[in-house]
Amino acid sequence: MARPVSTALPLYALLAWAISQDATARTVYRCVRDGTASLATAPEPGSRCQAREIDDNAVQLPNLWGAMGVFSGILYEREQDGELVYSTRKLPGSRVYLKFTVQTPPGEPAHSGLGKLSAPRLDRYAADFKAAARRTGVDDAWLRAVAHAESDFDALAVSPKGAKGVMQLMPDVLQQYGVNDPFSASQSIQAGARHLKALMRRYRGDLPLVAAAYNAGVGAVSRHGGVPPYAETQAYVVKVIALHDSYLRAMDGRPRPAR
Repeated sequence: MARPVSTALPLYALLAWAISQDATARTVYRCVRDGTASLATAPEPGSRCQAREIDDNAVQLPNLWGAMGVFSGILYEREQDGELVYSTRKLPGSRVYLKFTVQTPPGEPAHSGLGKLSAPRLDRYAADFKAAARRTGVDDAWLRAVAHAESDFDALAVSPKGAKGVMQLMPDVLQQYGVNDPFSASQSIQAGARHLKALMRRYRGDLPLVAAAYNAGVGAVSRHGGVPPYAETQAYVVKVIALHDSYLRAMDGRPRPAR
């Protein structure tokens, strides 16, 4: 009989629960077939599967599914090689084990960006952005795009996560770059430019990765091997890239090539 389940638990936690109640670590397989992904307790025939061992005592569990948001589905049970196995893909011989609703883990973005995707504002702290760009070599348009997305150029902005100022710098970044007054527009822009320069070097100028790391941190980018599958971070990256194009157009008057 199908058992409906509504839970915020990650899907692999449901799989782990289905496997056993005594193990201290479980193996969950992420399987891809015909362009679709599934999670299973054993490799699925006909799919490319990667095994991940999940420690029951882990402080933070990995997100094996991806950016799915809220997702409802069915966990199937079947026999394979004489054992009961569980999968989110319906394969021959499967029977419904439970129905579920889960949500991708929200992740750990430092700040979501307070600004809106509105028209470029070239009048805001123009001298400070120009000076920071000249000093660090970071594109003036990129600095403005980040500031626009982060605070909408509000020098007094404070995010729920504690990011402050025009560039919405977190306390550790403020300390790293010696910012005495996080609400000083010039100090915030200079420190933000230096931080972005370091990220540019780290990611070899890959702007989506730079934006993702600015938002969610380099640790999150490293763990996920790219832009993390957090809805907030992915929306932030799209916002900053779009704003960058807008500022490039506004500042040099020429259309940018399509990407």
